[in-house]
Amino acid sequence: MPRAAEGLAMAGRLRGLRKVPPWGRTCWTTVLILLGLGSINSANANVLDTMLLRNSGKVTMDSRKEDSGSSVLVVPERMLWCHCYHHCPEDSTNNTCRTDGYCFTMVEEEDGGPPMLTSGCLGLVGSEFQCRDTGNSRLRRVLECCTDQDYCNRDLHPTLPPLNTPKYVDSSIHHMALFISVSVCSIVLLLLIIFCYFRYKRQELRPRYSMGLEQDETYIPPGESLKDLIEQSQSSGSGSGLPLLVQRTIAKQIQMVKQIGKGRYGEVWMGRWRGERVAVKVFFTTEEASWFRETEIYQTVLMRHENILGFIAADIKGTGSWTQLYLITDYHESGSLYDYLKSTTLDTRALLRLAYSAVSGLCHLHTEIFGTQGKPAIAHRDLKSKNILVKKNGTCCIADLGLAVKFISDTNEVDIPPNTRVGTKRYMPPEVLDETLNRSHFQSYIMADMYSFGLILWEIARRCVSGGIVEEYQLPYHDLVPTDPSYEDMREVVCIKRQRPSFANRWTSDECLRQMGKLMTECWAHNPASRLTALRVKKTLAKMSESQDIKL
Repeated sequence: MPRAAEGLAMAGRLRGLRKVPPWGRTCWTTVLILLGLGSINSANANVLDTMLLRNSGKVTMDSRKEDSGSSVLVVPERMLWCHCYHHCPEDSTNNTCRTDGYCFTMVEEEDGGPPMLTSGCLGLVGSEFQCRDTGNSRLRRVLECCTDQDYCNRDLHPTLPPLNTPKYVDSSIHHMALFISVSVCSIVLLLLIIFCYFRYKRQELRPRYSMGLEQDETYIPPGESLKDLIEQSQSSGSGSGLPLLVQRTIAKQIQMVKQIGKGRYGEVWMGRWRGERVAVKVFFTTEEASWFRETEIYQTVLMRHENILGFIAADIKGTGSWTQLYLITDYHESGSLYDYLKSTTLDTRALLRLAYSAVSGLCHLHTEIFGTQGKPAIAHRDLKSKNILVKKNGTCCIADLGLAVKFISDTNEVDIPPNTRVGTKRYMPPEVLDETLNRSHFQSYIMADMYSFGLILWEIARRCVSGGIVEEYQLPYHDLVPTDPSYEDMREVVCIKRQRPSFANRWTSDECLRQMGKLMTECWAHNPASRLTALRVKKTLAKMSESQDIKL
């Protein structure tokens, strides 16, 4: 009767839908279908429990009506004996039961309690569906069925699946991730700070030059030569070179003519200013520290000397996308001492003029001049024949002061430039090669220069003709190390084996060459304290010139 009533009610609802518009019927139909599906799903959850309670151990019989209207009991062809446990019917004996369906064994766990094993009989009706049961949200259970033989459920051993517990990540992994993140952020921040610091320092390296980039050029009267301008600045100025605006004006008015050299620092061009030839050293942007240091040294008070390359101007030229660092100096067409010696042989007078003028320039560098506007002592640190230029009159002048260091006598400190550049390995003294140089002691740099100068004297002396004989030009240690020697090559020859460039036999028969050999030997002594000073070499060369009646 309840089902009939439900059917009549449902039919009534459907008849009522005929009065609703078509779109409304569709909505009502959808709602009713969803309600029906929900009722079916909620009912399915209790079917297995109901069947286990009703059918365990009872024979299921189908009542069919014959044509006469009487009921006939239909007994299945085969009955199955099952083992029962915790789910036995009242009339069971020895934990057994009979069924026309399936034997089952089930394990279940309810409300977090211990797993419970149950076995028994399932009726035929609906049992096939229930044997595929996956339980419901309230219970955790697994049911297995069998029909192959009596008591077959004794061999069934269902097990519960593991709980789907949330996966907890080891806290150490979180700590490691946090540590790595903080470390990476710290490193990035540190690199950013370092970058900003060096960028700021680079701006400081141009204190005066960058400030005047937008200023107008100063007026230089027609007919004024570079020599006139420099003499005026020496007599009326501070003695540190031309005024900044004059330097900038000269730099802007220079016309580049041709490239005459190229090195690791940049390029050298021959240029013209109002018809006068000048040398323009164009530094790579990576060598800004060398450009600034050389400019600073050249503009030191009382720095100008006939045997030090004449400084004219320095400037930074460029736009937002490129920058050129100019250093403008006197132009000497003979080039470097290295180029000059390769193509020129010398007599005794030319030998002494080159040697004396070179050591005079070095002596001026090394000497401190005291006074209100004094000059600090300066060490070159990269002396070699390529960094000494030859003038028209056959004398030398020292160039390339990008690695020079100053001695601040007031504080007794060595002013070392912030430069990654190093000297030339072939000319490095033993204390630099074996890293025993006392960097805080200025005299150490002076003595290092004297070692290098001894090698330059050897290069000059080889090209002096005596008895019609002269050696071809060679670099020091040409026969002992490769063309581009490494630190290890030079260390082995100079420090370990203590070898030095050799003298030709003819030197012993020529008084000038013999004395030059003795002089250079005392300059490149292994012990820095035993080496001659520039002033001592200068005086010795002056005496040699007097003895041979040669006017320097």
